Amino acid sequence: MPRNREPNINNSIKELRANEDRMTQQALADQVGVTRQTINALEGGAYTPSLALALKIARLFDKSIEEIFWIDE
Repeated sequence: MPRNREPNINNSIKELRANEDRMTQQALADQVGVTRQTINALEGGAYTPSLALALKIARLFDKSIEEIFWIDE
């Protein structure tokens, strides 16, 4: 029986950071309570955020989760 693959979730975090006076990965990480490496992994598509982290990022940028994260179908 084939395994169901997790959907590929893309995001616009890098673009949003660039629009915020070139916010660094470290500055974003500090504001949402994760490491810079986590932000790097998110931006590279190697990590899917928890719902809590997605909400924190969305609130920080004053966007809905769907405006920042989407499923690549």
